Amino acid sequence: MSAPEISLRSDADQAARFEAIDALLAAKLKPLVQQIDQEGLYPEAIVRELGALGAYDAAVSTEFSGRNAGLAEQIEITRRIAGYCASTAFIAWCQSTSAWYLQHAPNAAAREKFLAPVASGQLLSGTGMSNTVKHLADIERIHLSAVRDGDALIINGSLPWVSNLGQEHIVIVAARVGEEGYAMFAVECNQPGLALKPCPEFSGYEGTRTFNVRFSDVRIPAEHVLAQPEQFKEFIRRIKPGFILGQIGIGLGVIDASLKIIRDSNLTHEHVNIFLDDQFDDIKSDLDVYASATRNMAALADTDQSDLLAVLQGRAAASELSLKATQSAALHAGAKGYLMRHAAQRLLREALFVAIVTPALKHLRKEIHALEQEKKAA
Repeated sequence: MSAPEISLRSDADQAARFEAIDALLAAKLKPLVQQIDQEGLYPEAIVRELGALGAYDAAVSTEFSGRNAGLAEQIEITRRIAGYCASTAFIAWCQSTSAWYLQHAPNAAAREKFLAPVASGQLLSGTGMSNTVKHLADIERIHLSAVRDGDALIINGSLPWVSNLGQEHIVIVAARVGEEGYAMFAVECNQPGLALKPCPEFSGYEGTRTFNVRFSDVRIPAEHVLAQPEQFKEFIRRIKPGFILGQIGIGLGVIDASLKIIRDSNLTHEHVNIFLDDQFDDIKSDLDVYASATRNMAALADTDQSDLLAVLQGRAAASELSLKATQSAALHAGAKGYLMRHAAQRLLREALFVAIVTPALKHLRKEIHALEQEKKAA
């Protein structure tokens, strides 16, 4: 499916949308951040309200009730959410990335059924593509297998960690279909044979409804298949840049929040904080460069002109700067930053996730190395 043409929306429309989202975050998300982080609260009502405000549909075509505003605006929205709570921003990424998959799916039936409700937040969706992406990078084996039953697929296997799930949610995953290749499809979580099992406790992101997902003869009708094996290679090439770039929004928001701690700490302790590495202006300068580059790469992804090497390098840079900025924030805060209830401690764990979630920093560097070697050999 060709990319939607990006609409020419007014700056006033965008500003109004951002203002409404910011107001919701300040009034309803901010008071829950400690509970989300410490108690694993899943902020479902806020996730749905964000959807109603257009938090997941920026890169979706108007044909499916989206706004054609582009991936850059989607990343900026995720960034604003992460400035308050990266766990909730990750849920937003799950939603918007599921919409990205569906927007570009070659199977029109899957788009018709799932895209509009996912993009609006009426239907919540997880993306369980971590295993597939790692498998395609020769990091691990594929965990799901499929056999054909007429036009349907029968799925078996398990995925260890998939987020933003619940009985009334869907999850988008991929499986190997014998010798044919791979198929990507949407699964309703209340289907017979699909079980959601609790995961061990994480150090962060406990509020993301993350489960071990087990498939036992789960039947997938043809209209739920986003891409058949003969379509899969081209489809994964098309969606991969947006999948990766969308995560940068989480990193940018974590860095924004870290800069706030550094700035606030300097109001009283700048006289000693000046002896620390990674000062406010240095981090802010790097952040502005990476944010600008991300907007440019997002525009290319909208029109299917991505340079995958640049995308991978940009995502790696976001991980590295997130780690640097959060450590600097904790050091600037001093002893306060070592308190469990202090935001600096949460940000440290949130940044570590940015560097671990697929594609992890080591995964990114592996793919970057491979592409650089290909360029040298060409």
